[in-house]
Amino acid sequence: MGDMSKGRDLTTLLRSGKTIDLKERFRLVFQLSLPGILAQISEIIMQYIDAAMVGKLGAGASASIGLVSSSTWLIGGLLFATGAGFSVQVAHATGAGDTERVRTTYRQSLIASFLIAGTLSLFCIWISSYLPVLLKADSAIHADASDYFRIYGIFLLIRMFYYLNQSMLQCTGNMKTPSIISSLMCMLDVVFNFFLIFPSRNVTFLGKEITVWGAGLGVRGAALGTGLSFLCALLLIGWSTAVASPLLTLRVKASWKLRKETLLKAVRIGIPMALEQSALCLAQILSTRIIAPLGTVAIAANSFAITAESLCYMPGYGIESAATTLVGQAVGAKRKDIARSFAWLTTFTGIAIMSTTAFIMYFGCPYVFAFLTPDKEVQLLGTQVLRYELFAEPLFAASIVATGALRGAGDTIVPGIFNLISIWGVRLTLTFFLVRTHGLPGAWIAMAIELSFRGILFLIRLKREKWLERLDL
Repeated sequence: MGDMSKGRDLTTLLRSGKTIDLKERFRLVFQLSLPGILAQISEIIMQYIDAAMVGKLGAGASASIGLVSSSTWLIGGLLFATGAGFSVQVAHATGAGDTERVRTTYRQSLIASFLIAGTLSLFCIWISSYLPVLLKADSAIHADASDYFRIYGIFLLIRMFYYLNQSMLQCTGNMKTPSIISSLMCMLDVVFNFFLIFPSRNVTFLGKEITVWGAGLGVRGAALGTGLSFLCALLLIGWSTAVASPLLTLRVKASWKLRKETLLKAVRIGIPMALEQSALCLAQILSTRIIAPLGTVAIAANSFAITAESLCYMPGYGIESAATTLVGQAVGAKRKDIARSFAWLTTFTGIAIMSTTAFIMYFGCPYVFAFLTPDKEVQLLGTQVLRYELFAEPLFAASIVATGALRGAGDTIVPGIFNLISIWGVRLTLTFFLVRTHGLPGAWIAMAIELSFRGILFLIRLKREKWLERLDL
């Protein structure tokens, strides 16, 4: 409940019309960003442990998951866009102090999310058998890759409702509860994987050798463990949202009727994001297809490098969530000056943090890869390619956090266009040519150039303030 009072404190400050000095704005940015950053860091640590577990199965197992990772990002992006179409409206309604609109919007989001995620789940289950072939992967990893993606599809509804409730709590100002549950989910993922991936074996504990049960499911165990951890997390966050939240609770009577105005706003916010995410992830899939013929070592190194890089950029996504909440509530309270200030404060905070993590990772990545995989060839290649990309992290941070700030203002069309131009026009074009001459390093050089270009575009968007001029404030 303590974090909820902070959310109400933010709303009260915004609606009071009083001047909020720079110190108070920094306090609010820190207050809402810190839980998200800590949650992302804990998630990164668990992802590292998760990847290390799969890495012990060999490069083939890691490659099978890495092969379909772009496809899971595509589907995950569609789920996120669905939730954002409604949660941004909740942020606006919270800032305006319209509790009734908060509750009716949440209820409508549950219905829409069920329909969309249910359809996507059936599609994932159907296409899972064909996906590795479409991506032109080595036949040796087809079965594991298909099984992983199929199990991912089975748990898709659970993921959708987890993401939706997480976003709803964040947009009402409650950042702490989602961060705690996210951290717990990651720990559960490791526990489930420990028992599901490996077969029964003897381990030494406190000087004694004991037999630990294991299902021995390999890659399938990794997918199942993640799905079960999402299920446990959904039970917690669902209760926190639908029961405990004074703003979103389903215990108070409110309309479940789908309203044209709410749905149209969700479409206006969510569809550009969905199209953007689809195009971005399709580009990632195409990039994976370009990389796949390089062999199992290249696929595994690419997958581990992406996992290692997450230590740098995931804190940025924690700040991005805070930016959406802060700007969204400022918009709802009709405070243009505060919306502008929060957009820049969060963006520069993201740049500072991600620059620091990139600096640390540049020198620490050999140790990170040694932890993730015992394969020396994969370690060396992964370290090489990641170091190329780390120089782009400051501008990558600008694009991540600015996207969240613009989303809070309901500005999703232009950012979507920027992302499409950047990744399709710059990254894919450069990847196509550089992979031919430089192999996997060429793909990561292309990524670094594109991320820098994208960051510059978003800084220009913030500076020109077209996203503020279009608001009826």
